[in-house]
Amino acid sequence: MNDTQPQLPPSTEPASRPARGKVFPFWRWFWLSFLAVSLVYVWYSFYVPSNRVAWAANYTSAQHNAAQSGKPIILYFTGKWCVPCRIMKRQVWADDQVTASVNAAFIPVTIDVGDPDAAEAVSRYGVGATPNTIITDPQGNVLIQRQGGMGKAEFLDMLRTLNPSSKNDL
Repeated sequence: MNDTQPQLPPSTEPASRPARGKVFPFWRWFWLSFLAVSLVYVWYSFYVPSNRVAWAANYTSAQHNAAQSGKPIILYFTGKWCVPCRIMKRQVWADDQVTASVNAAFIPVTIDVGDPDAAEAVSRYGVGATPNTIITDPQGNVLIQRQGGMGKAEFLDMLRTLNPSSKNDL
């Protein structure tokens, strides 16, 4: 009796590969595309163009300028880490119409809530979240306060509520 198995001749066909080879490039391109889109989104979220708004150096100088000119103050509370603030800076503050309206009738000041020098203004107006836009009279009494981001149209409407006769100007 022969207990040995017969030897099979070597195969001339290449070893069959699983269909994985066609799936792998798909996932590679998917993740590379996802990475590229994510990087563009992060850049867009943190990109802030320059604007021509005549910002006061700090809250104290804004109060001084408002007392001399009689113009109301726009306090824009923001933070370096605040993405909605950056979006608002890009969509509202960088707009030419907003720039002209604000420079003509207001004393604007941006206040970083993380700055220790701004603690007095943050506590005075009870700012707990950013972005926070407050319009005060020259004495510092709140006329309008809006918490959260807003678009150009909403911002201009807020300015119009203070001076309804300037609807054509804004």
